[in-house]
Amino acid sequence: MYTTAKAIINQQLAEIQAGGLHKSEHVITSAQQAHVRVTGGQQVLNMCANNYLGLADDPRIIEAVKQSLDHWGFGCASVRFICGTQQLHR
Repeated sequence: MYTTAKAIINQQLAEIQAGGLHKSEHVITSAQQAHVRVTGGQQVLNMCANNYLGLADDPRIIEAVKQSLDHWGFGCASVRFICGTQQLHR
């Protein structure tokens, strides 16, 4: 059964690739900015991020996040009704 399923899946993947519909992953190797580097060192214009305000790489935001992590840690470990609501969220 696995051999048949694998053959069907491979055929479908081949058709997707032949039709130009295959989506490959692009690995970003730099910080999120207007221009990012991808694997291989190429610099490209990042037109698909929600960073239109430039907050992802704003030094003030980065510093505020670092201070918050030092104080609060990372995450509540569960939903607030089990672990409690942190003062930070009030």
